[in-house]
Amino acid sequence: MTCNVGVDISKAKLDVAWLKADGKYRSKVFPNNAAGFSELLQWLDANLPDGHAAAHVCMEATGTYHEGLAFFLHDHAVAVSVVNPLTVKRFMELDRVRNKTDDGDAKALARFCDKTAPDLWEAPSPGVRSLQALVARLDTLLELRQGELNRLEVAHGSVKPSLIAIIASLGEAIEQVRMQIRKTIDDDPDLRQRNELLATIPGLGDRTIPQLLAYIGRPERFTSVKALSAYASLTPMIRQSGSSLDKRRGTHPQGHRELKKALYFPAMVAGRYNPVVAEFWQRLKAQNKPGKLIVVACMHKLLSIAFGVLRSGKPFDPNHGKKARA
Repeated sequence: MTCNVGVDISKAKLDVAWLKADGKYRSKVFPNNAAGFSELLQWLDANLPDGHAAAHVCMEATGTYHEGLAFFLHDHAVAVSVVNPLTVKRFMELDRVRNKTDDGDAKALARFCDKTAPDLWEAPSPGVRSLQALVARLDTLLELRQGELNRLEVAHGSVKPSLIAIIASLGEAIEQVRMQIRKTIDDDPDLRQRNELLATIPGLGDRTIPQLLAYIGRPERFTSVKALSAYASLTPMIRQSGSSLDKRRGTHPQGHRELKKALYFPAMVAGRYNPVVAEFWQRLKAQNKPGKLIVVACMHKLLSIAFGVLRSGKPFDPNHGKKARA
């Protein structure tokens, strides 16, 4: 028998609620760290009829806070679902939940798991996990170096030697991480193959391709390009009702913001050098679409091309769509 367990995750703690067969709950709070993960696993073994093997744990995607627990449970053969917070919010509204507490949210997640049987979370491979960590580290180092470069422009002469030394040190660290990224991709046959496929797409370069490999992971986990676009928060946010409400607020805030950010400059480059994206760009421009809308649309187009190349296993072909229409 499957035991539905909801976990509300914050930076410091895990509020856990098991929905029992009689409709009542058993709850407990654990620290959100390695020791807490082990305590949670022991608690599942001690309380669930068939131990942790019977558990279906449901949690919301909460930035990076949920990742440690999700990886831990997956590695210990516990069924895990990581769900969109907006979906759970809508469920709680339909369930007429009036008060918001961490314990209440954990119980709502357990009910959500019981009623909807959400898809199981697919953990990235060890190679992708390493790549995700390295890509995040590279972004941090680049931001730190840019900050020091900005400070160097206005710095007093007495502190310039210190800034120059730090910038040089950061430059060495950046190059080292870039070498680790290349090695991680080269050492993993699957990542290496996907890297070679993405490299055939004009507009994608050495910076963006590792980001796409890290953020997308295995492309088969997305059922369609629409699902990937939603994951990348590239779907439009529209609020429309009757004649009094008609608002379009750009892209939806829910989703993987880093993936969306990674596509911005490549889409602008692709708008010049990728024949498919460039044609699309000019068509939108001829329709007098705003510049920002054109860039976002081309980000979506570039992501769609990348998804198609990865799913098909075939290099980029600028005439693919034309052949299909012929």
